[in-house]
Amino acid sequence: MRSDVTWFKSSYSTNEDANCVEIAWRKSSYSGNEGGACVEIAETTEAVLVRDSKDASGPHLAFSPDAWASFLAFAVAR
Repeated sequence: MRSDVTWFKSSYSTNEDANCVEIAWRKSSYSGNEGGACVEIAETTEAVLVRDSKDASGPHLAFSPDAWASFLAFAVAR
C-alpha cells in the first residue's frame, strides 16, 4: 500500500455500516512540506477530485477522467 495515501471515509457511512465508502487522497509530489501551496487528488471511476490539503474538509473540485487527462497533458507540455 502506498504510504502517501490518506483515506477519507464518506460522511454517509457509519461505523456500523458494512457498506462504507472511502476514497484515497494523495498529495502532489510538487507540494512541499513547508506549508506552501499543497494540492491533493483522489481518483474514482467517475471523477478526479482536487482539494487544498491545508483545508481537507473544505470544498473540492471534480473533473471527469478525460478532462483531468487533458489538463495533465497540457501541464506537461508547458
